[in-house]
Amino acid sequence: MFLDLFYGLRDEGVPVAIQEWQMFMTVLERGMHDTNLLSFYSLAKATLVKSETYFDAFDRVFARVFHGIEGEFSASDELMDWLNDPKNFEGLSDEQRQALENLDADELMRRFLETLEEQDERHDGGGRWIGTGGHSPFGHGGEHPTGIRVGGRSERKSAMKVAEDRRFKDYRTDVGLDIRNVKVALKRLRHLTREGLSDELDLPETVGETCKNAGEIELIYRPERRNNVRLLLLMDVGGTMDPYYEPVSRLLTALHEERGLRDFKAYYFHNCIYESIGTTADLYLKDAVPTGDVLRLLDSRWKVVIVGDAAMHPAELMNPRGNINPRYESETRGIDWLLRIQDHFERVVWLNPDPPTDWEHTRTTKAIKSIFPMLPLSLDGIQDAVTTLVGSRPSAPGITRH
Repeated sequence: MFLDLFYGLRDEGVPVAIQEWQMFMTVLERGMHDTNLLSFYSLAKATLVKSETYFDAFDRVFARVFHGIEGEFSASDELMDWLNDPKNFEGLSDEQRQALENLDADELMRRFLETLEEQDERHDGGGRWIGTGGHSPFGHGGEHPTGIRVGGRSERKSAMKVAEDRRFKDYRTDVGLDIRNVKVALKRLRHLTREGLSDELDLPETVGETCKNAGEIELIYRPERRNNVRLLLLMDVGGTMDPYYEPVSRLLTALHEERGLRDFKAYYFHNCIYESIGTTADLYLKDAVPTGDVLRLLDSRWKVVIVGDAAMHPAELMNPRGNINPRYESETRGIDWLLRIQDHFERVVWLNPDPPTDWEHTRTTKAIKSIFPMLPLSLDGIQDAVTTLVGSRPSAPGITRH
């Protein structure tokens, strides 16, 4: 049975290694737990689960493996049907509330398990059985200062315990972005190098040279360590990107406030990158900048993040004169501009705000995904993008160039 727990956790993605399992078994051998299921549950979770991210998965596996063991507070289907149809509760007077017995958690659980064994019919409005609309410590839709809610939805949010109800879900790492968690995700986007004037005392080298000189002090200086990351952000704007205005804005704000970057530039495009990109969302006005000039001014060391859903008519990406605005058509295909960006810069990633499950259903998304590493615009995606940008250059599949 214990091995079922181990393999069940592994199957659910909970990273239980031999070290955690050995700790769990050692604690059991030494008897460092009470002889009841709740104590065993707490012990297992404390020793086997390293992050609250996996609490929900642990609960699912634990309930599956130990279902039916004596002591599990499990209500029958018939009882749950009763409790999900509660009797209207008129409430208690102040005198009635003061007369109710306050129970500690251990006594509450003991009485609950005893009552669960004895009960065989529905009860409403009472003070002892598991029922509805009364002042029993057990049930739903009533009132008790130290009660266990069984079934139904919380109404007064005052239960001491809740049976048969997993109120917690996995902590998500792909939550909607805010400025703070984007900054946390970006903090690894730093590459410290020593450049500039040698005006910082290099203490280890100074000590070494002084020892070599038989105690005669030889001061050695070195350049200060500075972040050498230069980042170019290219953002799709308008149309199908309108629903993602907020998360893209938060990403842009976080990057503007990231003081560790040596240099940062941001430009806009619509659907695909063509001959010009904009310093504002007014792409075709005086703020437009030739894309070729940007490539000439920024060397290959610049890291590039492109944000867009990559969804457009295939002609916008694959055909000459594909620009959706007919006044700005040119013979160069959009995909060729993307390939030039991929060739020019050492590290480029594409962040896509659409769900990854949609990417394979759009022809243009699949084509762009074959050029750049494509990651979701989420906390996980940004963290993976940072890893890609500071790591080795990704290889691109073969694409026909014109």
